[in-house]
Amino acid sequence: MGRVLIYGDIALFGSMYIYSLVHPRPGWQYITAMLIATVGYALWFTARAQLGKSFAAQAEARELVTTGLYSKVRNPIYIFSGVGIAALCLAMRWYIVATAFVIVSSFCQWMRARTEAAVLEAKFGDAYRQYRAQTWF
Repeated sequence: MGRVLIYGDIALFGSMYIYSLVHPRPGWQYITAMLIATVGYALWFTARAQLGKSFAAQAEARELVTTGLYSKVRNPIYIFSGVGIAALCLAMRWYIVATAFVIVSSFCQWMRARTEAAVLEAKFGDAYRQYRAQTWF
């Protein structure tokens, strides 16, 4: 299931990114948003790679990853995927879509983060609580 999600993410990002390149919008907003999207997606895929075998579609506590991007942020996949997609929507001037995406996605990712935190805390206890105290979202 994890590979399907990774390939689905790549397909979603790739198709949106290619569409954005094929149909550019003139102006500095487009260039800035495309740069932010590129950085967001690079960090998203870096976080996925750093998570390795611990990535799962549903919250599972396989191992507590605390290195790389995870040494600063508990949920970099959620943050950087959101940044990437929102930036692409802004690049294309899909302001309503970007706003709706940010609202819905933020709520969904917050709920997923809460579930994951509970699962990780149940398995790793004090080690997770210490990690959580040292990181952001």
